[in-house]
Amino acid sequence: MIDTHAHVHDPAFDPDRDEVLARAADAGISKIITVGTDLADSRRALAVAASSGLAATIGIHPHEAKDAPPDIAAAFDQILEEGERPIAVGETGLDYHYMYSSAADQLRVLDQQLAYARALRLPIIYHQREAFDDFVAALRRGRASEVPGVVHCFTGTAEQAKRLTGEFGLRLGIGGVLTFKTAEPLRDAVRAVGLSHIILETDCPYLAPVPHRGKRNEPAYITATAAQLAALLETSLDEIVARTDANARALFPML
Repeated sequence: MIDTHAHVHDPAFDPDRDEVLARAADAGISKIITVGTDLADSRRALAVAASSGLAATIGIHPHEAKDAPPDIAAAFDQILEEGERPIAVGETGLDYHYMYSSAADQLRVLDQQLAYARALRLPIIYHQREAFDDFVAALRRGRASEVPGVVHCFTGTAEQAKRLTGEFGLRLGIGGVLTFKTAEPLRDAVRAVGLSHIILETDCPYLAPVPHRGKRNEPAYITATAAQLAALLETSLDEIVARTDANARALFPML
């Protein structure tokens, strides 16, 4: 299995990262993408990926948009000049739940990162929370249908899932929320779009699936999400792994 969205470079894993990665390998996790959320965090993601055999991305999360430089492309170019190669841009997007950054800042930073991904022909990882209409408008403005991408930690409705996959050709990153009792709308969305649009993720150390809910999440726990997805779609676990891994490798050719 491929964990397409993790934060194993996070300091939460500093005390036992090697053990976490060993448990992931024992659970059948073949690849992990550790995702940057600002410039410093992206450098850390690349460094940990290089030392631990992972893949990494560079991005500026909407929460961090207020502190983003005016010229994000120049800042990303400087990171690339330092050596390690990211496999994607992101995570970037819009989050209107907490509004740690203004909508204007979030939109500016999303627009620039989408343009950068298109220019470098890199896939893009999106974050969207409570900003769907503005998010769709930004995708249209940025010609997102020309850039392979995923809406990570997707928790939207069936209608939203069909819009994102149908109009923009995006994948949906499905994680531990799928296992929550309150997630029936998400399960409806997954049924609506089917397995061809889905990739698996943990978003660790956040959002651990049942039966690990409340604990620090880690890549090995992706097996619980995969099992829930197999039950939901009435297929075998082997089929879930084969199809979601194939979707992930198609989206992220550098894996």
